[in-house]
Amino acid sequence: MPMNDSVPPGAPALRPLSARSVVLSLLLGAHPPELPVKELVRLVERFGVGGSAVRAALSRMAAAGDLRRTDTGYRLSERLLERQRRQDEAVRPHTRAWDGDWEMVVITATGRGPAERADLRARLTALRLAELREGVWLRPANLSRPLPGDLDGVAQRYTARPGRPDRELAASLWPLDAWSATARALLAHVADARRPADRLTAFAAVVRHLLADPVLPGELLPADWPGAALRDAYRDYQSEQAERLREHDAPA
Repeated sequence: MPMNDSVPPGAPALRPLSARSVVLSLLLGAHPPELPVKELVRLVERFGVGGSAVRAALSRMAAAGDLRRTDTGYRLSERLLERQRRQDEAVRPHTRAWDGDWEMVVITATGRGPAERADLRARLTALRLAELREGVWLRPANLSRPLPGDLDGVAQRYTARPGRPDRELAASLWPLDAWSATARALLAHVADARRPADRLTAFAAVVRHLLADPVLPGELLPADWPGAALRDAYRDYQSEQAERLREHDAPA
């Protein structure tokens, strides 16, 4: 899908969603993440995907382990339920007042192969930690979430008070200006998007961008940080989609 001319340069490319992507987007945004086949087909057709393509995609996704067949429809698999949890946390992060402490995770395991190292890096990034130097990860301790216990087998954790100024350190760990610019471009795009397919494509990009938000304390962020505005826009879209489901389910 071409970008609207009003979107500033540097915004992410918004690629058209496949039948699989539309199904996943709808189920990841549904609570509970399960819908009847007929309802899924009807919803996906609103986004310009034909019914036969939807049913074929559902069969392939079930065979691949993305979906689980239920008595009435399809439900996200356990693996994708974890992805939904991360997405929900990105939209509604659980934070606490920051007292100046930083979480620090130091990798101590050795002899791991490239795949294991890449997997660990992905997990630490998903926990919104940033790498100060090889094997040393940290972030402000303002998130209300425990670190997974199995990290103890490969790392040691500490509470730290770095000597470097906090704002300077945060700016060196995360590309805050670039994140902010992309968020503003996305806000401009979703404000202009009108067709259902365009809106779904745009908001899929919004969710991906929110997953990369470091969720820093306000005192460490640049002025006019657009994170809250981007979350509000996505929550409004969720409410809009939920209302469509309620309208369809309401008795005539």
